[in-house]
Amino acid sequence: MNELINCHLIDTNILVYAYDCTDAKKYGIALKLLEKCWKKEAVYAISVQNLAEFFVIITKKVPHPLSIEEAGQIISDICSFSGWKVLNYNPDTLNLAIELYKKQKKHFWDAVLAATMIKSGITEIYTENYSDFQVFEDIRVKNPFS
Repeated sequence: MNELINCHLIDTNILVYAYDCTDAKKYGIALKLLEKCWKKEAVYAISVQNLAEFFVIITKKVPHPLSIEEAGQIISDICSFSGWKVLNYNPDTLNLAIELYKKQKKHFWDAVLAATMIKSGITEIYTENYSDFQVFEDIRVKNPFS
């Protein structure tokens, strides 16, 4: 876990903006953020949940969707690159997510992501969804667009 100290989790929206140029400003900021990882200037974490969400959004919900093959290649590249730490959750993480959900009354999938971060020792997330994650006292939110 020590390698994840000072590691930031990249939320789905940041990943989507880095591969969808519909919003030119957010695209540029997200792309620069991810380039730090690809250039091995930073190590980022991402959850398999983020990757699954990314796949659906980037192939179906953006104005110019990527092909299934392109999206699959991006996910494969992230999973095989040493600068990305891909996180998964297990039953203990799910139990923590349920507790966080009951306490915070926020979106369940955000609670799962927060629990995954907490169990992995990650305390910071890059996301534009400040209000979704600020309620989790162990998580610090950084919005790269503000």
